[in-house]
Amino acid sequence: MRADPATYGEAAGSPVTGEPDRRSVIARATWFVLRWREASIFIAAVVVVVYFQLTNAAFLSTDNIGNLIDYTATTAIIAAGEVMVLVAGELDLSVGMVYALAPFIMFFAAAAGLPVWVAVILALGAAGLVGAINAAITILLDVPAFVTTLGTLFLINGFTLTISGGFPVQPEAGPIATAIFGGEVWVRLGWAVVIAVVLQFVLKRTRFGLHTIATGGNLIGAAEIGVPVRSVKARNFILCSMLGGFAGVIDAFRIGSIDPLAGGSQIMFAAIASAVIGGTLLTGGSGTVIGALLGALVLGILKNGFSLLGVSAFTFDMILGGAILVTMAGNVRLTRLRDQGRG
Repeated sequence: MRADPATYGEAAGSPVTGEPDRRSVIARATWFVLRWREASIFIAAVVVVVYFQLTNAAFLSTDNIGNLIDYTATTAIIAAGEVMVLVAGELDLSVGMVYALAPFIMFFAAAAGLPVWVAVILALGAAGLVGAINAAITILLDVPAFVTTLGTLFLINGFTLTISGGFPVQPEAGPIATAIFGGEVWVRLGWAVVIAVVLQFVLKRTRFGLHTIATGGNLIGAAEIGVPVRSVKARNFILCSMLGGFAGVIDAFRIGSIDPLAGGSQIMFAAIASAVIGGTLLTGGSGTVIGALLGALVLGILKNGFSLLGVSAFTFDMILGGAILVTMAGNVRLTRLRDQGRG
């Protein structure tokens, strides 16, 4: 049963004028935000865009929009994978290092004479293997995902630095492969949007998505009704790592260089922050991939906008921390209100 406007005190209207009173408008707005988890973050995105455009006319210039997309696209792709893992009740801290590893696997495969598309597949396969290792240690050995992925974070970082010698390399690909894998700014945005839409559909409209939500929401209950909780968690770990690797491949073609120190913890935390700000609970069982895409957009807007205004990066970190705390508290409260409305 979906939330009804009347649940939150909607009045029919003024008996004298026949027009909706103020309480009715507020109730409808509240109902809309409660029904659509992405509504609040979308409204926030619109507000900050208007603010930064009013304070700096260059904000919505073509060049600056391109810069904004560059930050948002790869962060949103990684955030999409993090949402799936978080909804399943787990966490992946290693995905930022997979982001750095996958392009090197692609480079060495291409240098060995393999076609670019085969090299990309091998890179994604290596990323998926990392996810499988995370899943095996977490699920079979009953090690907390935080500890597992923290360990693989350092392992992958050391491995990447070892195989690269600590030096960047340049990917070699023709114009077609470069265009397909993100050589143009709108292609990168297209990949992010398509991945977000597809995974949102998977999460909300497929059996696997419902199993993911059930696993994160009530692990014991889901197992008792026959949900293959171990398989669900494993597949989400693998998916998250593969998306991290794919984001690294896209950025390699965008930048034209593969840096062993790229990505890392910074992009991983940005992805998790995007997921949380977008409406995904760290406690599991609830999340939205579209919300994570919007969350990445909001973070990109804030970072880009404050940079244009000359705000220090240190100050931005304070704002980001405050935004995470406020949105997390708000998401918990909104989830409770939604549950009350369904009751």
